[in-house]
Amino acid sequence: MASTLAVALVSSLLFIQPGLADGLYTKSSPVLQVSGSNYDDLIVKSNYTSIVEFYAPWCGHCKNLQPVYEKAAKSLSGLAKVAAVNCDEESNKPFCGSMGVKGFPTLKIVKPGKKAGRPIVDDYNGERTAKAIVDAVTGKIVNHVARLKDDDYADWLDAGDAPKAILFSEKGTTSSLLKAIAIEFLGGIDVAQIRSKEDDAVEKFDVQRFPTLVLVPGKGKDAIKYDGQLKKDAIVTFLSQAATPNPDPAPKKAKASSKSDKKKASKASSSFAKSSKSQASAQAETDAASQTAETLEDESQPTASPHPDAATEDTQKPVKIPDIATPIPSLAETIPLQQKCLNTKAGTCILALPPASNPYASTEQALASLSEIHHKHATANRKLFPFFQLPASNPTSASLIAALNLDASTTQLIATNGKRAWYRQYPSATFTLAEIEDWIDSIRMGDGAKSKLPAELIVDAAELPAEPIEVKVDSTSDPEDIMAQLKQQLPEGVEFELEEIEDGEYERILAEASRGAAKREKAEAAATARDEL
Repeated sequence: MASTLAVALVSSLLFIQPGLADGLYTKSSPVLQVSGSNYDDLIVKSNYTSIVEFYAPWCGHCKNLQPVYEKAAKSLSGLAKVAAVNCDEESNKPFCGSMGVKGFPTLKIVKPGKKAGRPIVDDYNGERTAKAIVDAVTGKIVNHVARLKDDDYADWLDAGDAPKAILFSEKGTTSSLLKAIAIEFLGGIDVAQIRSKEDDAVEKFDVQRFPTLVLVPGKGKDAIKYDGQLKKDAIVTFLSQAATPNPDPAPKKAKASSKSDKKKASKASSSFAKSSKSQASAQAETDAASQTAETLEDESQPTASPHPDAATEDTQKPVKIPDIATPIPSLAETIPLQQKCLNTKAGTCILALPPASNPYASTEQALASLSEIHHKHATANRKLFPFFQLPASNPTSASLIAALNLDASTTQLIATNGKRAWYRQYPSATFTLAEIEDWIDSIRMGDGAKSKLPAELIVDAAELPAEPIEVKVDSTSDPEDIMAQLKQQLPEGVEFELEEIEDGEYERILAEASRGAAKREKAEAAATARDEL
C-alpha cells in the first residue's frame, strides 16, 4: 500500500512539472488566451474593460475557477474581455512577475484610462462566482453615453457633424450593452440616452414605445428608427450604415525592445520564478492530503501602469506615512448583535469577547490584531466578513459564553454563522497578528472543524426590525460611477434609481441625518461609559 501511494505521488509530481502541462483554456474556450507578447495589443490598447486571470495549470484553485471563469466569459461576451495568462510558460514568466503576480489564481481588472494605452489595473478580490465576477467587470465598463434631457438634447444634436444614436428608455441607468455600443463606435458615432419622461424629445422623434433606438446619420438628416432585436451584433450592423466600428485590437505598431526593458524583464522573471516554485512545491505536498489556499498575500494597490515594475534593490521607495487602523466596532446591545450576526440569514462574523473585569494585556493585543487585519483588507479593497467587539455589558454576551461553554475570565474569539448555524473558537491562548490572521484565513477557505451553534442563540431574521443599509461611495461626481459602486454593495435583488432632488429637500435630508448621527453618538458614549464602569 505504501509503495503504491509513493508511486502515485511521484507520478503526480511529474505530471505537474512546469512546461509539461498544457494551459487550462482550449482554443474553443470563451476565455481569451493572452501572453506577455500580445498583452499590450489585446488588453492595454483596447477600448474595452478586461479581466485577466494569471494562473498555472497545476494550481488546484485555478482548476476550480475554470468553469466559473468560462461562464463569466460567456455572460460578458461583447461587453468586456475575459482573458487568461498561463504563467507556467517560460515566455510569460517575466510578464507575470512584472504584473506583481505572487500566487495563483490572481485576477486583475484592466479599465481603459483617460490617456490611451495607460489603463487602470486593479486587483479583483471578490467572490469566485460567475455573478460576482460579471458584476465587478460591468461596474468598471467605461461609460461614453451622454445622458440627455429636454433642455439639452437639441444642443447635443447640433454639436459636431458626427452621426448620433439615441436610446429612448424608461430606465434611468445606462445598460452595459449601450456602453459597449458606445465603445464600439467611439469617435465615429456619438451615443446618448433619453428617459421616457422627457416629453419634448420623445415627441420630436415620435417615439411610441420603449426602449427605442434612433439613428441620426448626420446633421440635418432624417432619423432612422431601429426595429430589430436588442442584441449587440444586430445593433452594430444597423449603426454601421453611418460609421465603421472600431477595430479591436488596434492595428499593431512595431516597437524595439531596449536593453533596459530586457534587464527589468530578467529581474521580474527571477523574482516571479521564486514565488511560483515555492507555490508549486507547496501545491505538490498539499494535493496528497487536502486543498488549501493558493493565493499569497498581496497588498498591491490599483495602478495606472500596464506593466508595474517589480521592486528591486535599486528601486527608490517613497516615504510611507503610517496609516492608523481604526478599532473594530462594538455591539453594546442585543438587537444590533442579532441583526449583524445571530439570525437565520446572517453570514460569518468574528466576535471578540473580553472578560467582564480586569482585562488582560492579551485583550488589548487581540483587539489590536483584529483591527490591523480588518484595516489591511479594507485598504486593499478585499471583501472580508465583519469583526465586532462584544462587551460584557451586552446582555447576550453572558448567554453566548454559557451556551458555548467559554471561559469568561479570559479573552475569547469566536467565528459565528447564523445562516448555517455553526461557530468556531479561536484555539490559541496568544493573540499575535500572524496567529489570528492564519485562523481567519482558514475560516475563509472553509478549513477546520466547525461546531453547531445552539438554536436558542439564533433568531428568525423576519422577526428582527429592519436594519438600515449602509453603503460607502468614493468621492466622485459621475452618476454612473456612483451607481456602479452602489450596485456592488447592495444586497442581491435590490433595485434602485438615482433621482435629482430640490435644494430644500436636500437640506431637510442633511438635517435629519445630522440629528440621527447625534443620537447615535450619544448612545455609543453611554455604552462606553457602562463598559468603563
